[in-house]
Amino acid sequence: MAHEIHPATAQMLSNFRYDHLPAHLQAVSKPFHDLAHQLAESLSGPEVTKALDDLWKAKNWAVLAASNNQREAD
Repeated sequence: MAHEIHPATAQMLSNFRYDHLPAHLQAVSKPFHDLAHQLAESLSGPEVTKALDDLWKAKNWAVLAASNNQREAD
């Protein structure tokens, strides 16, 4: 049975949206979105929110790297 997602965790999940990004950046961001939701749905406790915070930072760096690579290729 699935547990209820804590409001702080639910708020963090909203940071993993990727539909506003260009397609090539969506491809980088989507795996982070999927992992974030998997973690939030299967784990609980304050550590999950902290894990999502660190995952969000990693996602941002990966999207930035992909953006920079695309800019260099253009």
